[in-house]
Amino acid sequence: MVAARMGQWLNLLVCALILLKADGFNVGITYVENAVVKGAVCLDGSPPAYHFDKGFGAGINNWLVHIEGGGWCNNVTTCLERKKTRLGSSKQMVKVVAFSGMLSNKQKFNPDFYNWNRIKVRYCDGASFTGDVEAVNPANNLHFRGARVFQAVMEDLMAKGMKNAQNAVLSGCSAGGLTSILHCDNFRALFPVGTKVKCFADAGYFINAKDVSGASHIEQFYAQVVATHGSAKHLPASCTSRLSPGLCFFPQYMARQITTPLFIINAAYDSWQIKNILAPGVADPHGTWHSCKLDINNCSPTQLQTMQSFRTQFLNALAGLGISSSRGMFIDACYAHCQTEMQETWLRTDSPVLGKSSIAKAVGDWYYDRSPFQKIDCAYPCNPTCHNRVFDSNVHSEV
Repeated sequence: MVAARMGQWLNLLVCALILLKADGFNVGITYVENAVVKGAVCLDGSPPAYHFDKGFGAGINNWLVHIEGGGWCNNVTTCLERKKTRLGSSKQMVKVVAFSGMLSNKQKFNPDFYNWNRIKVRYCDGASFTGDVEAVNPANNLHFRGARVFQAVMEDLMAKGMKNAQNAVLSGCSAGGLTSILHCDNFRALFPVGTKVKCFADAGYFINAKDVSGASHIEQFYAQVVATHGSAKHLPASCTSRLSPGLCFFPQYMARQITTPLFIINAAYDSWQIKNILAPGVADPHGTWHSCKLDINNCSPTQLQTMQSFRTQFLNALAGLGISSSRGMFIDACYAHCQTEMQETWLRTDSPVLGKSSIAKAVGDWYYDRSPFQKIDCAYPCNPTCHNRVFDSNVHSEV
């Protein structure tokens, strides 16, 4: 009996390893040591870092730069906490990360970008690569230098061959998706006019919405992020000339002015936004939303109604982009967050689809001008292909 059970476990382990090998592969870390002298450093003063898998074959002169996500820190206290983690220090980062989804090197899993140079830029500044404060307080040794980090990493990649790119993409997930929006035109400016450059933002379209208590929690939080990191000078002047800098951290107020083609991939019921913008812990002292936020199947009819209202606000905020044929849009009805990095949501036989198209196909068709893609899903629970997130009750990620 014991031997039979051991055999079953070994079979399961082998199957898991085969799946891991099929869906992802490990890529080592590169530290940008020469960035330190430029003051382009993580919160703790350590060098920035990225993971780089070289392109091959026909993709050797194509570059996809993907920015890691991981929220923000809005004051000295939260930034000091962050400084002790991989999101504030390259000393705390793992030496290898798995590439899958849009970073996969297999044609089957990533038909349009598998042979490109694929880079994952680690996120260690806490303000979506917009901070730039010269002074460092010796009492806390915090470095708010995200904008310099972005520039230093790009310079390093340009020196490694990105300057010769025929095709280039800036993408990102979550806070990295916001980075790809905020820095989209800056990225375009790195290349000659003949280079085809576009940007993808996955789960980066954070909206300015009131929480369930009626408070403007996220608006206040973003204003604090921008003030703490000195981000205003690195936000689009077309926005900061009209609105307070904190508001210009929201794509709905600044993305219309972006001239580089931009593709927005987002769940209309973005799980991070539901958890942290609509129903943050501070707005829900009795934990009424706790179970619902962990699993949308646990939500009451009233909570679902509130989430439908959030979807309406999200779609209204999306309208702030304006109408442009150069834009792409894949807005599904899923309870999800970041769908391009995971193979199961990027491209697999059971991946989410919209208008019969997977995210990988929609993005690839749009990038290569095979066909435009601007689709918004019907309301939850209409899409049976969704991979709705279910969260562990012991994991907290609130702002």
